[in-house]
Amino acid sequence: MPTTHVLSLLLALSIAVHIGSATAYLARRAGSSPPASVLAAGSAAASAIALYLSSVTAYR
Repeated sequence: MPTTHVLSLLLALSIAVHIGSATAYLARRAGSSPPASVLAAGSAAASAIALYLSSVTAYR
């Protein structure tokens, strides 16, 4: 796997972690319980990665 692919995948993972963290923070500030906010964060991060991978697949 070329270096550019590895770096772009790391960038996508970083963005997904940031989206998940922001979602967990917002859910927690809105009054959700800790397990519910972790679940929302995981869902948001997984959705971000799925969107990235599907767009890369559609591009090729």
